[in-house]
Amino acid sequence: MGARRAKDKDADRRIGRRALLIGGTAAAVGSAVLARDELARLWYRAPGVRKPRKEGEVDYAGARWVAASDANWRLADRPDDYGIDMVIIHVTQGSFDSAVKVFQDPGHGAAAHYIVRKDGHVTQMIRELDVAYHAGNRDYNERSVGIEHEGFVDRPEDFTDEMYEASARLTARVCARYDIPVDREHVLGHVEVPGTDHTDPGEHWDWDRYMKLVTQARTAVAASRT
Repeated sequence: MGARRAKDKDADRRIGRRALLIGGTAAAVGSAVLARDELARLWYRAPGVRKPRKEGEVDYAGARWVAASDANWRLADRPDDYGIDMVIIHVTQGSFDSAVKVFQDPGHGAAAHYIVRKDGHVTQMIRELDVAYHAGNRDYNERSVGIEHEGFVDRPEDFTDEMYEASARLTARVCARYDIPVDREHVLGHVEVPGTDHTDPGEHWDWDRYMKLVTQARTAVAASRT
């Protein structure tokens, strides 16, 4: 996690890059020119209007939903407004319970989409549709899904078999959903995000093992769809 002592640099921007212009150039084009499906996608971007969401809905089957404070993420409609092409791996530097607690704290200023516990349990706290403040880099936040892992970077025993396997299945599903290549250019550690001073997941995170598990899980996902 590393980011829990300082606010994420991502500013709160509720509308996104393709803001709906009212009374400006877009209005001059005329409603007849705008396709009906485009209007359906953009109506909720007007100030004060939110796209309908189902309370408690998760993106990863088997995950438990626990909502992060809405001060720690930004409403979006990814990948329509921001393409998702990365998964960023974090370590909480604390317990699972403490990570959940700080992600629910509106004063914390950061949270990830998922937390993977040592026993392999997965909790989702932010929808993949939305921009989580987890990477400390605005561009990377907009383009990524963040996954926290319970433990400490200097304790390799925290990275259990159950954690590696559950996280790999989760990452494989995210990669399949957004057609993200399973390689180290697209699955990276927080330490590799430009402009950050974090060290997670640390030298004890076994990247070779993890990427092999992700590749195997991704292959299984592809086979299940044929």
